[in-house]
Amino acid sequence: MKLELKNSLSVKLLRVVLLSALIVGVVLSCAQIVFDAYKTRQAVANDAQRILDMFRDPSTQAVYSLDREMGMQVIEGLFQDDAVRQASIGHPNEAMLAQKSRKLQQSNSRWLTDLILGKERTFTTQLVGRGPYSEYYGDLSITLDTATYGHGFIVSSVIIFISGVLRALAMALVLYLVYHWLLTKPLSRIIEHLTEINPDRPSAHKIPQLKGHEKNELGLWINTANQLLESIERNTHLRHEAENSLLRMAQYDFLTGLPNRQQLQQQLDKILVDAGKLQRRVAVLCVGLDDFKGINEQFSYQTGDQLLLALADRLRAHSGRLGALARLGGDQFALVQADIEQPYEAAELAQSILDDLEAAFALDHQEIRLRATIGITLFPEDGNSTEKLLQKAEQTMTLAKTRSRNRYQFYIASVDTEMRRRRELEKDLRDALARNQFYLVYQPQISYRDHRVVGVEALIRWQHPEHGLVPPELFIPLAEQNGTIIAIGEWVLDQSCKQLRDWHDQGFADLRMAVNLSTVQLHHAELPRVVNNLMQMYRLPPRSLELEVTETGLMEDISTAAQHLLSLRRSGALIAIDDFGTGYSSLSYLKSLPLDKIKIDKSFVQDLLDDDDDATIVRAIIQLGKSLGMQVIAEGVETPEQEAYIIAEGCHEGQGYLYSKPLPARELSAYLKQAQRSDAAIFRITL
Repeated sequence: MKLELKNSLSVKLLRVVLLSALIVGVVLSCAQIVFDAYKTRQAVANDAQRILDMFRDPSTQAVYSLDREMGMQVIEGLFQDDAVRQASIGHPNEAMLAQKSRKLQQSNSRWLTDLILGKERTFTTQLVGRGPYSEYYGDLSITLDTATYGHGFIVSSVIIFISGVLRALAMALVLYLVYHWLLTKPLSRIIEHLTEINPDRPSAHKIPQLKGHEKNELGLWINTANQLLESIERNTHLRHEAENSLLRMAQYDFLTGLPNRQQLQQQLDKILVDAGKLQRRVAVLCVGLDDFKGINEQFSYQTGDQLLLALADRLRAHSGRLGALARLGGDQFALVQADIEQPYEAAELAQSILDDLEAAFALDHQEIRLRATIGITLFPEDGNSTEKLLQKAEQTMTLAKTRSRNRYQFYIASVDTEMRRRRELEKDLRDALARNQFYLVYQPQISYRDHRVVGVEALIRWQHPEHGLVPPELFIPLAEQNGTIIAIGEWVLDQSCKQLRDWHDQGFADLRMAVNLSTVQLHHAELPRVVNNLMQMYRLPPRSLELEVTETGLMEDISTAAQHLLSLRRSGALIAIDDFGTGYSSLSYLKSLPLDKIKIDKSFVQDLLDDDDDATIVRAIIQLGKSLGMQVIAEGVETPEQEAYIIAEGCHEGQGYLYSKPLPARELSAYLKQAQRSDAAIFRITL
């Protein structure tokens, strides 16, 4: 905590010392001025007595001889002194032999000096003859003007006052510096070290002893404070150990160290609140060991505890995919998988746990194998509270054990069936390419400038021997997850380029082939080399191959995607951004990427005549493409009204069921020839 300057001890001390010194200096200076006033009054009297003594004899002779001229000479001599304002020689009962007066001197300080010294002071001495009779002849009187003395008194008083105050302040400053050096500065250094102390470990940073203060009060205080900090840390450590022990006893399983049911409920409550805000799924998996009671009876309960510890360690290995992990009691454990999109992610985790249990546990020179059954519930489908999800997960696990063990089962049977079908598809997908189960279909793309077929889009299909036609939106994500998408993607590129070469040889030399790239493909380092080799091998002219990348795929890693797109462009391929409008692209990203075409997602085209928002989005995308100098193609065009609208807005190309559904290569060849004959007929009619 930083101390404000105005509240510091040094500043307060400086204020007090300076104020005290100022008061003392003023009081002492005033006392000195009073004493100086007294001395000035004495100086006036002394000067008067000196003057009288000097002129007594001539004045006595003048009054004795009644010599008026001589008396005036004496008076004039007296008036040579500037302080003399009035003088007279004579007997008090008779007319004065000689006298003279003048006005008071003018001075700006008379209002003050007159109060202290008086305006004027009169002094008299008797004029007597010499012995033996000492006859009295009269008086010599003088009146002194105090103005001259007052000016000197004022100057002296000012000097006394200022010098007195300055001396006091100087002494105060010296005292303050001594105090600051001996006390406040060491205290400040102590405070600096105190602020560096970690409250959790107070004795880790001891206050260093101050040089020169080892044996005084400050040194004793530092030693005592360091001892106190050590004591505080010892007591705090003991208290924390006790609190942690109580916490672990209340919230954690004593054997495995995992959270218990109470702690799991608190964690799951928070996870569900966050998932509700983000509208995400949460999976709760209840893992129950199969026939754990028999293992305890066959070996021992100590061995059973060791198995539970080893199992807890294997479950912790999945902590990167978990939001929470706990032991519910006995041989049951709970895992929480937060922030998932699809139920199959929970199925993958469950199967991964079952696969881990395939490896035997080596305990006491013997191998023991465990089997488990897992019940799975989903938020929000199966419940919106912690208690419901845990209860249903345990019920599902118990129910699954009664049917068959060493498996996982979802609470809802339909979801469970879907997950198993998904797992089977993922397994079959690995062999689908080798078994020639994939084939391509092609959908034409129409130029609105002359309504000619200028390109086709290659679309992959999977003909499963048991499940029939599997939609791409189902098996493509599976292929991306298990890594087979790289091989499948290369096969699609190869077949597309081969077919395009065949169509060029048939006379459709201007035809362009569009191929979709998955996000995994886009970030694969070998993709540019593969594309370049295929274009050279099939002798495809530049810009005849168009690679479509999704907007969301680009946004995952914009810098890496930009580098790969540049490499693809160098090989002669065109780059199109697919499903535009469904992601979160910004204009700055689009400007920085090497893109040639924008493809409007069909979800906006389908309802643009009935939904003003979709119409606005379509219009904005077309204008954006024009401003960036890109071609714009709309997919999902199904009616003449939709076509008329996008043409009116300036769209360059269209694709959809209005022109043709996706066709096999042979049927599309016939479509191209028919379109070519129609174009020729229109050309002849025009001529």
